Amino acid sequence: MMPRQAMSATRRHVLSHVPATHAAAHATPAGATLHRPAIVGRAAPPRPLIMLDPGHGGKDPGAIGISGTYEKHVAEAAAAELQRQLVGSGRYRVAMTRADDRFIPLEGRVDLAHAHKASLFISMHADALHDPAVRGASVYTLSSHASDAQTAAIARSENSADRFGGPQVHATSPEVQEILASLVTEETRHGAAHMASSIVSSFRPRISLLTHPARHASFVVLKSADIPSVLVEMGFMSNHMDEAALRQSAHRMVVAGAMVQAIDRYFASASMVTRVTG
Repeated sequence: MMPRQAMSATRRHVLSHVPATHAAAHATPAGATLHRPAIVGRAAPPRPLIMLDPGHGGKDPGAIGISGTYEKHVAEAAAAELQRQLVGSGRYRVAMTRADDRFIPLEGRVDLAHAHKASLFISMHADALHDPAVRGASVYTLSSHASDAQTAAIARSENSADRFGGPQVHATSPEVQEILASLVTEETRHGAAHMASSIVSSFRPRISLLTHPARHASFVVLKSADIPSVLVEMGFMSNHMDEAALRQSAHRMVVAGAMVQAIDRYFASASMVTRVTG
């Protein structure tokens, strides 16, 4: 075994012949902090996540059409087609409040959008009215007061969906709903209005619309404070032409295609994008 003095001398001799640059590369001064090298480049921004919300589900059938079609099935099929087209574009991530036939309370749908840090919330429906002659699509945003009597009736119908949840599910009282609506930021309202306008513009050349199709009311499902949210009525199950169209996959593809175009326009307008999170 080499004596300790000989080992020390040998070590000094070896180190004295190591080039200064090499020695410096392996030396860390006392108290110094190591930093990772900066990475310079142009990383792609995160793709926005869109939360699609097929209305109703499970024990809640929604509106029932003249020929017996359930709104919950039409909403799910249309949302699935929109998801397919959005994901296929490669520009978005998509989450669904439900991808099968299950009941979800209204506020639970909003909670899911927050849990996924969604950039946009789109609730999809095909309601019914007392007048079977009324047909056409429409888009709704949040307001404490309904834009018209017809919209007020639709909002009452949609907001009553939680009655199917049993005693453990309680719809928020009107007073609390008013407070929640007041918490929605102006930026969020502005984004929702822009999205609604974009959908109407995309629908107009190819899908029948109600007169004054951009409307507003106090929809519980739209009351996210910081996620622009819209509710799309793709038509009315109480009208035989709307119901027949919505039963057809070809028509749902047209509806989804128009909505993809509207979503593209929304995100292309940089000043209107309120949040894009990873």
